[in-house]
Amino acid sequence: MNELDWLTEGFEEHRPRLHAMAYRMLGSASEADDALQDAWLRVGRADTDDVENLGGWLTTVVARVCLNLLRSREHRREESLEAQEPVPALGRDDGRDPEEEALLADSVGVALLVVLDTLSPAERLSFVLHDMFAVPFDEIGPMLERSPAAVRQLASRARRRVKGASPLPEADLARRRRVVDAFLAATRGGNFDALVALLHPDVVLHADRSVIPTPEPVVVSGARTVAEGAMAATGRARFTGPALVDGSVGLAMAPHGRLFLVLAFTITDDLITRIDVVADPDRLDALDLAVLDD
Repeated sequence: MNELDWLTEGFEEHRPRLHAMAYRMLGSASEADDALQDAWLRVGRADTDDVENLGGWLTTVVARVCLNLLRSREHRREESLEAQEPVPALGRDDGRDPEEEALLADSVGVALLVVLDTLSPAERLSFVLHDMFAVPFDEIGPMLERSPAAVRQLASRARRRVKGASPLPEADLARRRRVVDAFLAATRGGNFDALVALLHPDVVLHADRSVIPTPEPVVVSGARTVAEGAMAATGRARFTGPALVDGSVGLAMAPHGRLFLVLAFTITDDLITRIDVVADPDRLDALDLAVLDD
């Protein structure tokens, strides 16, 4: 077997793990595809005579490609005059089936992708590689040009951001989670009657001006009216998942791994009495978002 065949076979063998890692690093399946393509081009040009652990070496190559992409993304955000980057169109043709991308986001957790997107590139790489893929800190350090101890601190800081905490009793949090999960399932499934059954007859929905957008915030009331509005967002619900929002259970919508809006719920006696839909960039930045424990 010549060197190219050995590299090709090894790359394909490790591709599922490399793609899973790149997806968590970048938050988008299509961007992960691009990262693996870039990594493969670099692999083909590299001197592999001293490579003993092909899997570990490929992990390093892909991680460095992702780190460069994250740093470039952060730089573009700093240069942007807008507070929020445009969210890619949900129906765009990026080479990936939107349903496939939505299922992948669901399997990883939309809230996790959202919180990871708030981390610095170094924090994100440290946390993803160590906590999710068991890469030792002394192997991550050279990628970031930092000591293992510094990388450990980065991962620890990221871990605290990801997990969050709630002041609510565990049983109360679990009850709210059941209601919000049922709301999401009914919205995704287009089950109008099930959705109405979760809403208080006098439920009120408040949506800020960035949601639609409109000159003024939108306020609608009544179970059927609110349910009809939710049915109109069935497609976007595929990219929505439960999250800890300011210590309670809410929903985060993040097409292609980028936070678009958040739904915060007021729940009384297992019925939703109020929904606040937040899409304004400043308001989103002010929210404390974290991952809910399963």
